[in-house]
Amino acid sequence: MGTRRAMPVLQVSDVRASAAFYERAGFYCGGQWAEDEDVFFAIVQRGEVTLGLQLLREPLRVNTHWAAYIYVDDAEALRQEFTEAGLSPTEMNRPQHYGCIDFDIRDPDGHLIAFGQSLDPTPGPGLGPNQGKG
Repeated sequence: MGTRRAMPVLQVSDVRASAAFYERAGFYCGGQWAEDEDVFFAIVQRGEVTLGLQLLREPLRVNTHWAAYIYVDDAEALRQEFTEAGLSPTEMNRPQHYGCIDFDIRDPDGHLIAFGQSLDPTPGPGLGPNQGKG
């Protein structure tokens, strides 16, 4: 059996608010699940990228490093789109040792999401000849 893709699941304090934030970032909310009007899970998608948003009723302990790194075709254009949407992206990083330029946004719960563009025309780090196999 082969693997196809991954869906990072972010723990959030308010699923509806988090889904609305990601919709401002151009994601589509593919579904929300609730118990007694209390939304406990949502899936947001943009292109081939899927994120899960899971309600955590306890105090969140958010990772201060990247929660997800999303490869994009044009990081500069996406950063401009996010700026116009009021999402306050970080400055574009200079070319990194891993062959990408990238920037970050923080969601309402503090999750750091990176968006990077590979500078090499071949697939980026971790996306070599075995991509899609296994």
